[in-house]
Amino acid sequence: MTGTPAPYSTRRALDETDRAACFQVRKDVFVGEQQVPEELEYDSLDATAVHVLAVAADGSALGTGRLLHGAAAGDRTGGDLTVGALGRLAVTRAARGLGVGAALVRAIEDEARALGLAAVDLHAQTHALGFYERLGYVAYGAEFPDAGIPHRSMRRVL
Repeated sequence: MTGTPAPYSTRRALDETDRAACFQVRKDVFVGEQQVPEELEYDSLDATAVHVLAVAADGSALGTGRLLHGAAAGDRTGGDLTVGALGRLAVTRAARGLGVGAALVRAIEDEARALGLAAVDLHAQTHALGFYERLGYVAYGAEFPDAGIPHRSMRRVL
């Protein structure tokens, strides 16, 4: 039995071209659409993060996310080195509603498992809480601002 191929695939960013595509999606979504200052969007953690990319059949970038692990995730996970931190999840306007965001979260979770992590934390924009809850994440702690946008911490045990 053959099905219709997915209109996109997800993968770990493999090289500088992939990483540039990840950064462009982030720029379009966070800096362009959400008005996050560019100096807040990119940080030194990008250098050691695992970046995941969603690409269309034609090779165009549809979405991205990153996974911090080890000491780089420490501030987000209370110093627990068995917990990774999912962040910078962004899907282009044209790709929203196709399941790209959920596929990226699952790909990041797969990367976390491959690293031997036991759970994944994230800081969700409050409007996205339902999205993450449907994927098994549980909110904890008080709401807080990040780049002027309300967020809540969430965690999923892998």
